[in-house]
Amino acid sequence: MKNSHISSLLFFYLLLVSATSDLIQKSCYEASKGNPANIKLDFCVSAFEGNPKAKAAYGVADLVLVSIETAIANATAIGSKISKLLDDKRVGMFARNCLKDCSELYSLAGSSLETGLDAFQAVDYGTANAEISAALDAPVTCEDQFQEKKGLVSPLTKENNNFHQLTAIPLAFMKMVQQ
Repeated sequence: MKNSHISSLLFFYLLLVSATSDLIQKSCYEASKGNPANIKLDFCVSAFEGNPKAKAAYGVADLVLVSIETAIANATAIGSKISKLLDDKRVGMFARNCLKDCSELYSLAGSSLETGLDAFQAVDYGTANAEISAALDAPVTCEDQFQEKKGLVSPLTKENNNFHQLTAIPLAFMKMVQQ
């Protein structure tokens, strides 16, 4: 009797894990199909399959929340990386000014994402969309600044590209929620 109870619980758990994995896979597939220039399927799936909150998601609306929180955490991490880069005395004045601007951009992006999260939770999709869309400007503007000086390579290219995708994902997920 005890073994059948344990077997039933194990089966239910595996079914739940499979359903959540399917939700992540399907949602990321739809997001990447709807916005292939900004969202790569493999990136999306890997961003959420290791996230316990994403694994506990019951629907796409839950994934919207998790994806915004992930983007906020990423903006904070990029801000920390920028601070470390600014501590390096070898960084030239032009690059230093670019990094300072990027720091401000990511700070504003984090605030916009937080406002977008609050708006989404209040079912104010228009404001959520506008605020999260505003955060999309940070990585593009940050990257573009480094290109203004010939030969200067951005030390944030990978971070900018990842943040751009992490910010595009909740927009795509929100679109699914609204359909």
